[in-house]
Amino acid sequence: MAKYAYSDLSDGQFEELVLAICQRLFGLATQGFAKGPDGGRDAKFVGTAEMYPSKTTPWQGTTIIQAKHTIGLNKSFTESDFFSTNNENCIIQKEIPRIQNLISKGDLDNYLLIANRRLTGNGENEIVSYISNVCNLPQPQIKICSVEQLESWLKFFREIPDQLDLDPIDAPLLVSPDDLAEVIQALDGQKSNFKTVDDTPPTPRVEYKTKNKINNFTTEGARYWRSRFLKETPKIESFLAAPQNSRFVQMYESTVDEFQCNIIAKKKDHQNFDEVLNHIFRALVERDPDLRRHRTLTRAMLFYMYWNCDIGEDEEC
Repeated sequence: MAKYAYSDLSDGQFEELVLAICQRLFGLATQGFAKGPDGGRDAKFVGTAEMYPSKTTPWQGTTIIQAKHTIGLNKSFTESDFFSTNNENCIIQKEIPRIQNLISKGDLDNYLLIANRRLTGNGENEIVSYISNVCNLPQPQIKICSVEQLESWLKFFREIPDQLDLDPIDAPLLVSPDDLAEVIQALDGQKSNFKTVDDTPPTPRVEYKTKNKINNFTTEGARYWRSRFLKETPKIESFLAAPQNSRFVQMYESTVDEFQCNIIAKKKDHQNFDEVLNHIFRALVERDPDLRRHRTLTRAMLFYMYWNCDIGEDEEC
């Protein structure tokens, strides 16, 4: 079975995949992912598992299942955004109070965390040991499952992808950061050339409020993006107009073509254009370290694309 493109799934698709697997490992009584009062999303099974961790020694009691999806490529469990004893904002540190609270209320006997990340033996031992120590939960009642384990399960439960119709082509707004990363790096390197550029923004082909209404861009979101990034549009326009940057213009055009095709194809999946811009931004910075270093400039470029009618729907574009 070919390696599945987990990073190209949406969070919801990944949760459906994890739930389908857990219903086979634990039983059909496994309850789906539901948002709790603290915003976290858990699945739950109460009883004796059918075959997890094994048929001979199955887990008993209340099992809480966490699905942690990332659209980043080749991410690992030991990266600081996921696990670090010094980073209070990493995923594991944010989960610790929730685990402790569930244990204190008698609502957690076993803890299973599944993520589309790579995991080494040492990394697994370190994370499990840490959770066990700070939550006072025995290590055998904690399991961390990686992308390698997902592959193994899907080879065993071959019917699941077809059952859920999980084709990566259905994932929302699949975007590649490669061309844009080169454009952003070049723009950052030449920014001193545009200090004296007239600060008058380029004239949009369609009035901003009209375009926002067509694309369902919320008033709050549209106001924020404009107030924050409109001042950067003259510099970007001058950069793209410079004769020596014709190669980067081609990369820019290739990027907006890709973005626009995906936005049109997946528009129905998004309630407003705020979601579209935020999803594209998150995909870009998680998949490319150069864009991650230039977050503000990346957002400014996305706004320029929208302001210039290169992305988003428009009656006149």
